[in-house]
Amino acid sequence: MRLSAFYLPLLKETPGDAQIVSHRLMLRAGMLRQQAAGIYAWLPLGHRVLRKIEAIVREEQNRAGAVELLMPTIQPASLWHESGRYDAYGPEMLRITDRHDREMLYGPTNEEMITEIFRGGVRSYKDVGKTLYHIQWKFRDEVRPRFGVMRGREFLMKDAYSFDLDAASSRKSYLKMFTAYLRTYHRMGLRAIPMKADTGPIGGDLSHEFIVLADTGESEVFAHRSLTELAPPPADIDFDSDLEPIFNAWTGQYAATDEMHDAAAFEAIPEADRLSARGIEVGHIFYFGTKYSKAMNLAVDAPDGQRFVEMGSYGIGVSRLMGALIEAYHDEYGCKWPVSVAPFHCGIINLKAGDASTDETCKTLYRTLEDQGIEVLYDDTGDRAGEKFARMDLICLPFAVTVGPRGLKEGKVELKTRATGEKDEIPVDKVAAIVSDRIRSAL
Repeated sequence: MRLSAFYLPLLKETPGDAQIVSHRLMLRAGMLRQQAAGIYAWLPLGHRVLRKIEAIVREEQNRAGAVELLMPTIQPASLWHESGRYDAYGPEMLRITDRHDREMLYGPTNEEMITEIFRGGVRSYKDVGKTLYHIQWKFRDEVRPRFGVMRGREFLMKDAYSFDLDAASSRKSYLKMFTAYLRTYHRMGLRAIPMKADTGPIGGDLSHEFIVLADTGESEVFAHRSLTELAPPPADIDFDSDLEPIFNAWTGQYAATDEMHDAAAFEAIPEADRLSARGIEVGHIFYFGTKYSKAMNLAVDAPDGQRFVEMGSYGIGVSRLMGALIEAYHDEYGCKWPVSVAPFHCGIINLKAGDASTDETCKTLYRTLEDQGIEVLYDDTGDRAGEKFARMDLICLPFAVTVGPRGLKEGKVELKTRATGEKDEIPVDKVAAIVSDRIRSAL
């Protein structure tokens, strides 16, 4: 993509209401534009990152055996009356009425709808043992939306729902999602610690939040320090194998948010191993048994008689993850995206647009890199060099190739690695191979 054709409205000044780093940088780097309190338009640069995050989430859900569908954003209130949650959910639910005076709502979550969908298609115990998911926009009318996408009113979420015949099978589904979540965050360069959590309005008696450590996190967290050093599940993990060892390794040490914190248990940990910090919730999983299946009469015929289906739900805040990534990866100049979620893999900076030699070299590099599947943003503008360098740092492309007349006299260009700030002078004909190798190594 040529920058001259791309829409990238940068801000020189940070809006006064942007209180945390991720909100400030997303606005300054032209990723978002606020349309109303807690509601944002995703501009081209931010949208590219959002789709990269979504793709990783989708790939790991599919790998774990979940099946994708798509449910509507607007739900009939009758489903929520049936489950008993319509009045209990609270003012965060946006309740609306259509022209025929039917009660509707903008879905904050989908337990009721997915239960009705599955109820309409299941007949026998042989039909269960399924996990369904979708990635869809949701709305919760936060009383005080703040921190940009970290606590907005409209947000993109992956929510999955498991349906099993008994508690043992439902636990296996829970462990699959638990493992898939660890894989998902690892692929984005994040270390998310699972912590025992309150089930809240979702219900159930088994629940874990996944917390990314960050100074700006809303939750205070307490954990055994060893959890920051555990290796994630491998890429070739067999999701049909026994996943209890993985679960036990990650839950065998103390870890809790302030809501579930047991001070006595934390003090029992050797002082050198205690970790007290702040964190951002980026995922939440629940096993709630038959709470919804009983309320909504989701039962199947089994060899030993009729059974209510055991259920669980599993959420990942896709849009919130973008904010969490910036909180984890940034410096004074801008974002520092991991390669897996960067909007473009590599930037090309033409230091003298209009010069025949630099123009031709940049065009050749641009074509060569894109032919190798590398996503490139080519700064072909006539802006000053300082503006180009600052812009590239702000939007943070993992690698940037700078082409100038002086270097070309020696047949070389400069390659900068954004994560480390390292700069290398390399031959023009080696750029594609070196950049490709570094990208593959980082993924």
